[in-house]
Amino acid sequence: MKIHTWKWLGALGVIFLLVGCQDAASSENGSSESVEESSSDSGEEAVEISVTVAGVAEHYHTGDLVELSANTNEEVAQPHWHWFTLGLNAQEWEIVDGQTSERYEGEATTDGIQIKAVLYGDDHEVIAESEPVTITIDDHHGHDHGHEHDDDMQKIYEGYFEDSQIEDRSLSDWAGDWQSVYPYLLDGTLDEVFAHKEKEDDSKTAEEYKAYYEIGYQTDVDRIEIVGNMVTFHKNGEEYSGEFTYDGYEILEYEKGNRGVRYIFKHEEGVEGVPTYIQFSDHSIYPTDAHHFHLYWGDDRQALLEQLENWPTYYPSELDGDGIVAEMLAH
Repeated sequence: MKIHTWKWLGALGVIFLLVGCQDAASSENGSSESVEESSSDSGEEAVEISVTVAGVAEHYHTGDLVELSANTNEEVAQPHWHWFTLGLNAQEWEIVDGQTSERYEGEATTDGIQIKAVLYGDDHEVIAESEPVTITIDDHHGHDHGHEHDDDMQKIYEGYFEDSQIEDRSLSDWAGDWQSVYPYLLDGTLDEVFAHKEKEDDSKTAEEYKAYYEIGYQTDVDRIEIVGNMVTFHKNGEEYSGEFTYDGYEILEYEKGNRGVRYIFKHEEGVEGVPTYIQFSDHSIYPTDAHHFHLYWGDDRQALLEQLENWPTYYPSELDGDGIVAEMLAH
């Protein structure tokens, strides 16, 4: 009888012990799940930082100055930068001594070298890095000949060329998504450019240069898209699109003795809000991809050719203010 009683009591104790453990485990799991749900509900998703590099030229000549700028999609407090290069046949990236800001300056010495910018945090952990950009050196079959070619290009850019050098161009030379630089002038982003112009030519102060360009850049068309023969104007939140066909070019003679070429395209469908004529000027006189341009538009072809004071200017929409400044300083 005693033996049976003790066995019964022992079995009952084991049952209570197992039930107690199961309740504790359930309570712990429920608490953990509650914390996870609370954390998930109250937590905010961290914004992923990305880095892009602007300012790389289509090509350089040996010895040219390479000026690049690193830009982030979000503002970063106290950013810490390093720049790295990778040679054409190299296996590992090498850090560039003395380059610890968002700006890179170096000499073009090696064709095909890649450059990237890396953003670090306070503990020197990598936050983000850019896609590499490639430095292309084209000395045009010899360094001396390269400088000769470069001089010819500069003369054309400044408006000194022969009629025989001019060629027809297609609308594809200006294909892309373009933004007006006028807002960057208004918010002071371009002040650095005007200060630089004063250093190069002190016939005007930085303030006078800014006033001059304010008249030139002024426009209410803040964006232009060009795809095939279709041009879309973005104005005051509205879009106006129309097809354009090539209508030749005109040579303009300026008071200083230099000249310019306007490439003209015509819209014949009469779409509301779309001008009859657009005229491009980008300092080039033969087929080449534009990196920026001045655009004139309206319904009177001849009147546009006489417009010399207002020349709305457009750069790729992918560039931010710093990128546009870097592009302007490079030219």
